[in-house]
Amino acid sequence: MEKSPDAFRTISEVADDLGLPQHVLRFWETRFAQIKPMKRTGGRRYYRPDDVELVRTIKHLLYGEGYTIKGVQRLFKENGMRAVVASVRAGVPLSPAQAALALGEDDDEALVQDETAAEGEAGRAPPAPPLEAAAQIAELARELADCARILRAARSP
Repeated sequence: MEKSPDAFRTISEVADDLGLPQHVLRFWETRFAQIKPMKRTGGRRYYRPDDVELVRTIKHLLYGEGYTIKGVQRLFKENGMRAVVASVRAGVPLSPAQAALALGEDDDEALVQDETAAEGEAGRAPPAPPLEAAAQIAELARELADCARILRAARSP
């Protein structure tokens, strides 16, 4: 017997539907305050349709889009949970600014990979770095040039 789309689902039903282990859903509850299944006596969880849609969105962002948990948390904080869920449900890609905001602070390598991929897709260079970064890059280039001069001088007889 098939349940109504508005029916509450147990954690095992949600886990089976999404192809995730139950412990992953329990873990996500600790990382995303937005996931609030109703708990009955004995701690049995019942997911509302909105909870299931939220978990489906989180799964898509983590596994499909490559976001980190910290990145998804930031995405929800910056754009609002409902807007992110609606965007994913509609299949509307997040804008680069939104994607950059969603990356965790330790995800600089992923940002570089995203920019490289965007360059290949759009046929244009990624946006210029902020002035502070440009100044740091220029300073590093000067230091590298100095190192190259020192190495050349050391090699010359």
